[in-house]
This record gives sequence, structure tokens and C-alpha cells, in this order.
Amino acid sequence: MTTGTTRSLTKPPVLFCDFDGTITLSDNIVAVMQHFKPEGVEDIMKDIVSFKKSLRQGVGEMFALFPSSMKQEITDFILNTAGIREGFPELLEWCKKHGVEFYVTSGGIDFFVYPLLEPFGIPRDHIFCNGSDFSGERIEILWPHPCDEHCKNDCGMCKAAVIRRYPKEDYSRILIGDSITDFEGAKLVDLVFSRSHLTERCRELGLPHIPFENFHDIVHYLEQGDWRK
Repeated sequence: MTTGTTRSLTKPPVLFCDFDGTITLSDNIVAVMQHFKPEGVEDIMKDIVSFKKSLRQGVGEMFALFPSSMKQEITDFILNTAGIREGFPELLEWCKKHGVEFYVTSGGIDFFVYPLLEPFGIPRDHIFCNGSDFSGERIEILWPHPCDEHCKNDCGMCKAAVIRRYPKEDYSRILIGDSITDFEGAKLVDLVFSRSHLTERCRELGLPHIPFENFHDIVHYLEQGDWRK
């Protein structure tokens, strides 16, 4: 059910899709922290949730709790436990068929985002995520997609900055997501496909959104769109 005023999607759509908890069935960073339980991680996670620390600061501090030697162990854990949400290949096929640009906008890290997405053939320049450096004693997270001059949230991977590259005058901008990393982007777009905390946030702010369970739901809605007229 759509909540808020849904704007007409008469312009070509461009999709910006979250990764953790959206493409995948669970949040991989949270899963890693809960599984390995590095000392001190609970306090950092509480500070992120309470906004005492920015996402960039908090995520960087959490991964710095791990020695670089654990890279493969962490990667294997994620590859073995992260399920892909039903309908994802079909959404990609729909976008390809209709010439619709699809971008992954992820607060995740390259060393597990790329391997998980590799089977789906998404071009690397359509995947925005954080980087990593294992050359030192501890894992260091890198931030190649920082906030622009319009965002002061210290996002790390700033989804709003990516969205602003596609002018609202030219595109029907659609965000697909589930959590805190999607809040700022949701304020910019024409429509949000939402899950979990993002649905709650969209309701609070009166943003146009459609709750979804899987990507088949999104394909069904896009098939009804008037943007092709």
C-alpha cells in the first residue's frame, strides 16, 4: 500500500538500491559483529544507533577491532550466510530490458559487496560502496564516496550525494532500502520502496513509499508505471 503522495513517474526511472538487508536478507556488518563479537563492538553499535557517532566513524571503529589477517575468515562467513532476496535477478533483467539504470548504493565494504554481487553481472561503476585496506595490522575502511557540500551527516558512503548526480528534472528517482543509511536519500527521491526502519521513517515524514517484501513486488509496480507513455 502506498503512503504519502506518489508523484507521477513520467520521466525515465533510475533506481538506487541498498545492499545490506535489502539485496541481502540481513545486514552483513551487523551479522559479522554479532558472530565474531570483537571486544568493544557493542558500545560502538549503541553509539551509532543513538547518533553519538556517525556511520563513517562507527563502522571504521568496528572494523578496526579486527586484525587484517581475518579478511578471508570474515569474507567466507558473509558469503556462506548472506542470502539474496527473492526476485533480485528478475529486477535486474527488467531494468536491462527497459534500459533503466540500476545502481547499488551500499554502506557495505568492497571485500564482501563485490563477491556477493559478482554472479549478477552488475558493472563495477554501478556499485557504490566503501573500500578497505588490509596492509596494516588492523582492518582500515576507506571512504571513496563521501558526503558532498549538501550533506553534513558524515555518512561514509553518501547515498544522497550519489542521487544528486541524477537531476530530478530529468529522472524519476527511486530508492530501494531498509534502514538508517537510506534516510537522507529517501527525502530526495520521487518514490521509495521500503522495508523495516525505512518504512517507519517514511511514515513519520510523510514521504511517498511502498513497503515491499521481495523484488517481485517492485517489478510488478514498475510494470504498471506511466513513465513509458
